[in-house]
Amino acid sequence: MLREEGRPWLKVYGDRIPPRVIEESLPAFLENAARSFPSHTALTMGERAISYRELLELSEGFAAALHGAGVRKGDRVGLMLPNCPEYVIGFFGIVRTGAAATQINPLYVGRELEHILSNSGTETAVVHAAMYPKVKDVQPRTPLRRVVCVGEPEGGLADGDLSFERFLDSASGPPPEVEIDPVEDLASIQYTGGTTGISKGAMLTHRNLLGGVQQTIDLLIENPEDFPENGRVVAVAPLFHIFGMTMVLLFSLRHGWNLLLVPKFQPDEMMQLIKRERPIMLAGVATLYMALHSYPEMEKYGLDEVLLYTSGGASVPVGLMRSFKQKTGRDIWEGYGLSEGAPVSFNTYLRGPVPGSVGVPIPGTDVRVVDPETGEREMPPGEPGELLVKGPQVMKGYWNMPGETEKALRDGWLYTGDIVRMDEEGYLYIVDRKKDMINVSGYKVYPREVEEVLYAHPEVVEAVVVGSPDPYRGEVVKAFVVRKEGSALTEEDLVEHCRGELAPYKVPKAVEFREELPKSAVGKLLRRVLAQEERARKQKGAE
Repeated sequence: MLREEGRPWLKVYGDRIPPRVIEESLPAFLENAARSFPSHTALTMGERAISYRELLELSEGFAAALHGAGVRKGDRVGLMLPNCPEYVIGFFGIVRTGAAATQINPLYVGRELEHILSNSGTETAVVHAAMYPKVKDVQPRTPLRRVVCVGEPEGGLADGDLSFERFLDSASGPPPEVEIDPVEDLASIQYTGGTTGISKGAMLTHRNLLGGVQQTIDLLIENPEDFPENGRVVAVAPLFHIFGMTMVLLFSLRHGWNLLLVPKFQPDEMMQLIKRERPIMLAGVATLYMALHSYPEMEKYGLDEVLLYTSGGASVPVGLMRSFKQKTGRDIWEGYGLSEGAPVSFNTYLRGPVPGSVGVPIPGTDVRVVDPETGEREMPPGEPGELLVKGPQVMKGYWNMPGETEKALRDGWLYTGDIVRMDEEGYLYIVDRKKDMINVSGYKVYPREVEEVLYAHPEVVEAVVVGSPDPYRGEVVKAFVVRKEGSALTEEDLVEHCRGELAPYKVPKAVEFREELPKSAVGKLLRRVLAQEERARKQKGAE
């Protein structure tokens, strides 16, 4: 039990948020859902629908097939799939054997894929047909021995590989009886995006994945009975990502809701889906909400009927949140988490969403904001510092990387590398990544602050700010911007706009307009790609 001293967010809970941490294995979690909602639809994709009872039976069949193929407790089994029923069946089948799912982004190129398969020691992988050639290309240089394929790859399957259906049919007998310790046993290896170098595999236990789900539900939903039984949830956030796993898949299954599986975000298809299905919940990143908000005649598609919008992965610009509410009457509830532990914090119905804030720490989670230079001195309210987290969602460490684990985990605290500030009530505000800070003549500039000002301009659709090498100042601020279609906005216009809102050293010295900006599979804007481009451009110009 946390004491209130130094933890102002506990007063926000009052006596209405129970300080519970549910320690349950993922197989038991699914069994309980199937027992509570046997005939409810769990998964829908196109014309295909799978009930909770069927999902349990299919995942147990997949576990039996894995066991028959030699997979044992402690092994790693790769999942390289977009959102589809096979992902969910495969994931719960893997953890039913006591193995851990190696989560693999389907967009990874050969080099990244080879590193993850080799680092994790993955011998069996479930992949989509579109990724099959890429997997087979790197297989000889990895421990991978067996590939299960969803769909029919061009050129067919190699000897020894099986389709998902045939692999399921290979099961003989019931699934293995495996004792699982939710606190100690791994359920997933979640690879970081490699933003600070080589991609690292965060080791997540069953408790790590489930530990924050119920607490987040307690923070977000005052009256569960306000949500219809077997309500539909748009599952467009990739389930292989920690946000999609916790805040979409597990969050929804806890309620017995129906996941509408969407493999890729397409604005036209998304708006039609919302209009047709009338979902109760949509979880997405900032760029998804930008696309919905700017969609022509968006008021005609029933966005006002969605009961819960949540966001994670990257902060939603405050101006967008306010405008979205004006158009739909609905708030976007923002939270924070990372591959090494999620969720960490969320806004709560007790106060309503606080613009610009990712909310208060979820029950059972402790946080500190410390001097980023020393990692020790605690910062006063309102002052930026590095966020440290301790709680049931925090990883065990990085797979096969003891040195990196020692840097990230110290005395039970996860050093997140994120710069935040905490107000006097305990609400957290993401300032930036520590590594993204721009140093202009010794002054620290946080890109997000500049981006918020850029987003306040009515003709800016997307914006990313990076540091551009400068021989005199060390770095200067550069902005990459996507304008509204047909806009005549100029660099001079934007610079002038910023001058009225920012100190001179924070004002962009250059603005580059682009048709689109690089994004991750989750739709998160990739600052590092633009920063690397800018450094390479400056280096080439200096030669």
